[in-house]
Amino acid sequence: MLMGLGNVGLVYLDHAGATMYSELQMEAIFKDFTTNVYGNPHSQSDTSSSTSDIVREARQQVLDYCKASPKDYSCIFTSGATAALKLVGEAFPWSCQSCFTYTMENHNSVLGIREYALDQGAAAFAIDVEETVHHGVSNGTAASMKVLQYQVQRRNEASSLEEPTGEAYNLFAFPSECNFSGLRFSLDLVKIIKEDPARILEGSPFCNGRWMVLIDAAKGSATEPPDLSLYPADFVVMSFYKLFGYPTGLGVLIARNDASRLLKKTYFSGGTVATSIADIDFVRRRKSVEELFEDGTISFLSIASVHHGFKILNSLTVSAISRHTASLAWYVRKKLLGLRHENGARVCTLYGDSKALFHDFGPTVSFNLKRSDGSWSGYREVEKLASLSGIQLRTGCFCNPGACAKYLGLSHLDLRSNFEAGHVCWDDHDIIHEKPTGAVRVSFGYMSTFEDAKKFIDFVTSSFIALPNWIESGYQLMQGSESRLGAASFYLKSITVYPIKSCAGFNVESWPLSTTAGLLHDREWVLASLSGEILTQKKVPEMCFISTFIDLDKGILFVESPRCQVKLPINFITDSCNGGSEQIKLNGQRYEVQSYKNEVNIWFSNAIGRPCTLFRCFSSSHNFCLNKIKSASMRREVQSVLNFSNEAQFLLISEESVSDLSHRVSTKDVQKGACGAASQISPMRFRPNIVISGGEPYAEDGWKILKIGNKYFTSLGGCNRCQMINIVHDEAGLLQKSNEPLATLASYRRMKGKIFFGILLKYERSEPVGRDGDLWLQVGQDVHPNVS
Repeated sequence: MLMGLGNVGLVYLDHAGATMYSELQMEAIFKDFTTNVYGNPHSQSDTSSSTSDIVREARQQVLDYCKASPKDYSCIFTSGATAALKLVGEAFPWSCQSCFTYTMENHNSVLGIREYALDQGAAAFAIDVEETVHHGVSNGTAASMKVLQYQVQRRNEASSLEEPTGEAYNLFAFPSECNFSGLRFSLDLVKIIKEDPARILEGSPFCNGRWMVLIDAAKGSATEPPDLSLYPADFVVMSFYKLFGYPTGLGVLIARNDASRLLKKTYFSGGTVATSIADIDFVRRRKSVEELFEDGTISFLSIASVHHGFKILNSLTVSAISRHTASLAWYVRKKLLGLRHENGARVCTLYGDSKALFHDFGPTVSFNLKRSDGSWSGYREVEKLASLSGIQLRTGCFCNPGACAKYLGLSHLDLRSNFEAGHVCWDDHDIIHEKPTGAVRVSFGYMSTFEDAKKFIDFVTSSFIALPNWIESGYQLMQGSESRLGAASFYLKSITVYPIKSCAGFNVESWPLSTTAGLLHDREWVLASLSGEILTQKKVPEMCFISTFIDLDKGILFVESPRCQVKLPINFITDSCNGGSEQIKLNGQRYEVQSYKNEVNIWFSNAIGRPCTLFRCFSSSHNFCLNKIKSASMRREVQSVLNFSNEAQFLLISEESVSDLSHRVSTKDVQKGACGAASQISPMRFRPNIVISGGEPYAEDGWKILKIGNKYFTSLGGCNRCQMINIVHDEAGLLQKSNEPLATLASYRRMKGKIFFGILLKYERSEPVGRDGDLWLQVGQDVHPNVS
């Protein structure tokens, strides 16, 4: 049984990112640690000797896994595969005549070695290796290999004038398996580069250098570890969490002994020296490769747990794991390639050589999906819907920019343009200029099942092919159809103000409008971390327990929290002069804000359980006209602002639309056989400012201009919903998370990757500037849609 999955029905398909650890494995580790004592190995005690024995056995298990003889190879433990790559880059004997060559399909952690090479005056360039046939023998592979060389990079132009003499050391790096496409590289590259580099580097002046080879096996070693008895690479890196899930933060560099002697290490530490003298320049380093490169005390408890992971793999055998995972990946590739829309258009674009469907691929499938009109479905849309269906997968470029650009057809201009448009790794910009910026990836591990693969295919089929007819199911029910509005009547059911972004709001019978920013004081305050990050419920769900209320007559914001014994009053008239001012950035916009005294920040820090700071937006501090209260009228006419709202001044929700959604969720629960009374969804789940009642469900979708009382508002379109609407707090004050109602909304309210519910509004002030008009909204006022 897998730890962390239990009976929740989660389908985990990101084994390329990190595979799962098993319950049996963790039980064995726990038993080991509770029955044995392991001490720091840098000692002579009995517990330290036991640790040294365990470490020695772990090194041998690693070498055996890659069929590496201890006469030829050493096993150096690191904090991960990245640290192992960094070690090679730092210590490699670069010179101005050296060259670092690497395949385009490489992880960023490999590309980072380029910085060391270029800084030392060496050259660097990428190559693209294409194989159409793979027979596993050198001659066959070489005959079918095509190589494209990219531009040589140098930072020191003077060094480019020196002709390589053939004595310099060069490094060639490639992955055993591409973590983007799953394509497996032929390990014959090791022999070709070391024995006859001209076959790969034809025409390059570096052909005659002394070539060493590095294999990034972090991804490929889980199902096909490199056989170093057949392919004697100089360096191989791996991470154990990719092999068997635990431990994390532990990797290994397998280095040929003759190659490791060439590495130049500057720093020394505890464990790496035989002796040193503190007050003079004298140090003698240890001779063994492992002791020389393992700085400080190694992670000996993590190393002790490696044995239990290898025990799992050895009981299954790597060959069986490889066949099992390959069959699942082949099934998914075949099914995805066969998917068609009703018009015959392909649904899926797979990345990698489709001719090699039965060969040369690891258990990884990378792809993007297209709609029936040929437009792309963004990978974030796929990831969000998959999560709602209980499927965990990976999206983006997977830290492999070369493979990403190659398979997606992104030029240097595209990549720079995307960055200038704001796209960075792990963001939501999945489609820019009608091109995907990344892909969707599913990958399998030894514990993956056919049911996992089938559930994923069923998800793609139901979510991206068998889409319901929106005109019949609600979204476009009222769009462009104004004939039904004459018989319908609408009225303002409730008004909610949210003074502090992401904290709870309060309902009012009437409330004044700001002349520029929506409801007066709505989202005028914000909480930020000490590093300046704006805090929201997405990262700090506890913010929902902070309740707020504003007394306009007194000019006081009252704040309460179950974690704080006292109610906090904040006088926003007098306190506005007590704090300092600074600038913060939110949603790409800069705000001038007022800060508060330390006691206020301490109160909020206690309320959410982490250090934070309260800020108030300066730009809308006095943008209102209070002709219904006793305080002096104050104004500042400025252009329309949003305070700290994400998209618009107002969010409007229809009571009838919420009722229809509740019915759909309840119906789905009944169909699934869910027990218990159906819970009614509250409009407050969606954090609206305005709730209306009357008419038909989703009538608001077609509104362009509406009038509430004598105030005019412009619709800015639908509100794109996220998983925040799936989180509620119960009567016991506990946070509850499910897939609903977003999963149901996704089934009938999705358009171009967005799930819409409710509409965004902008207030259109009609009163002349300088006139104190009636700027209040009142519950019960009539709502007139699509007025001229």
